[in-house]
Amino acid sequence: MKELINGEDPRSDPGRQVIYQDFNESENLVSNNTTLIYRSLRSGQKYRSDGNMVVLGDINPGAEVIAGGNILVMGALKGIAHAGAYGDESAVIAAYRLNPIQLRIANHITRPPDGENIVVNTPELAKIRAGKVVIEKLKI
Repeated sequence: MKELINGEDPRSDPGRQVIYQDFNESENLVSNNTTLIYRSLRSGQKYRSDGNMVVLGDINPGAEVIAGGNILVMGALKGIAHAGAYGDESAVIAAYRLNPIQLRIANHITRPPDGENIVVNTPELAKIRAGKVVIEKLKI
């Protein structure tokens, strides 16, 4: 993995400390209490992280992710996601396409209404507001 900042190699700045880690893209990377998952998750797969979780792929129906912190899905969330699993109501769930079977933030649970299939072509964020899970569009 290479990191470039403003088109320059950050190692050229003597005042900047950069940590490099080579990894195989089929492996997950855990760094600074954030777990990166480099694949889409299929039905039956379950991943857990004590901190934040970033999924570089889709979470398909029947797959589940549980994080003590925030969850960011760089794809479609069509399975189950539980952020703030240890009771953190400030945790959020964000995805490019948010169409889950179930969302949980801390002890709050929600799911889409039966028979409704709302397609939103913009990233969305789920969070707790006034004791309820709310979904907001993200402007990128």
